[in-house]
Amino acid sequence: MGTDDFSLSALRRDFHRFPELGFQESRTKAKVAKFLREHGLEVHEGVGVVGILRSGECNRAIGLRADMDALPIQEASRHEYPSETPGVMHACGHDGHMTMLLGAARTLAGNPGFSGTVVFIFQPNEEHGLGAQAMLKEGILERFPIEEIYAMHNLPGAPVGQVSTRPGLICSSESLFEIIIRGQGGHASMPQAGRDLITVGAELVLALQTIVSRKLSPGTGAVVSVTEFRTDGQRNVLPGTVTLKGEVRARCPKDRDSVEIYMRQIAEGVTTAHRVSVNVDFSTEFIETTNAEGPTEAVTRAARSAGLDIISDRQPMSFSEDFAHFAAAVPGCFLLLGNGEVGAHGQPLHSNDYDFNDDVLPIGVAFWTELVRDRLPKIPAG
Repeated sequence: MGTDDFSLSALRRDFHRFPELGFQESRTKAKVAKFLREHGLEVHEGVGVVGILRSGECNRAIGLRADMDALPIQEASRHEYPSETPGVMHACGHDGHMTMLLGAARTLAGNPGFSGTVVFIFQPNEEHGLGAQAMLKEGILERFPIEEIYAMHNLPGAPVGQVSTRPGLICSSESLFEIIIRGQGGHASMPQAGRDLITVGAELVLALQTIVSRKLSPGTGAVVSVTEFRTDGQRNVLPGTVTLKGEVRARCPKDRDSVEIYMRQIAEGVTTAHRVSVNVDFSTEFIETTNAEGPTEAVTRAARSAGLDIISDRQPMSFSEDFAHFAAAVPGCFLLLGNGEVGAHGQPLHSNDYDFNDDVLPIGVAFWTELVRDRLPKIPAG
């Protein structure tokens, strides 16, 4: 492993040891800003960190984005650099995403080879779908106008360094729902005297599954999942309140809206039949992520120029990505970068023993560098 690779690894592992949750990334932001300044970039700090690299006289500008936040998970890894923050870890690879983008900033600052401006965007709170919106509300695109924007995410299970993407839809939306059922609690031995909300809630859970299986067209890719079932009941007490929580994934706004309509209808129907009340809250933080044609073609060219395997028509992903809000404002492309098929780096994202594969770091740096030089005019040598 060369000196440059080793320093990338050390940087990534430092991020890994000191993870921070969304909108709490104070140490992370300071480290990112310090690194960018040390390598000659203009730095702006707000809810996130923005580094500006200008070269030549061309007025074209593109944006490259990395996410910074970690997850509320207690790490179970046994490597020598585990999280030192109790209950928080980088279980999604954002430590690697930051490191690859910082490595590209360092490489391009030392040898630009392009004419134009690169805006390096380090975004907070991707996991809750709030960071991109916060940076947009803060005016990032007005302060630093860009013509295109790009982001990458590592993908465990895919070969190291394999790039995959597609034009059009690439990631699903995520909507959260909370359904609160209220009725008359009572004694467990005399359910007829009250309203058995456990039964009502269970009936509703099953009925919600008919939305995808019987009310939407086959192949929509929509998913409805109830993830929490909470009551105020006790050992011999039937509850007076049941709360169901969960999430919905959809691949287009029309299906997302349809799921909400059917969910409200079903909840009202089931609870009316049992003479209890219901309240349904449905909110969407992550919208669908859609790749623009031109930027997606550029990603394919850059991957080939970097000598990487490329899948340019992969199936859309069922997970959601906060980058969607940037891609809705500016033409962009979201891509996946293989983190390894088996062994130490085969754990799924968000698992408590996940770890980003350091072998991917120089590959990501090389890709970003090639992409910049593809999208911005080259400066002739000499």
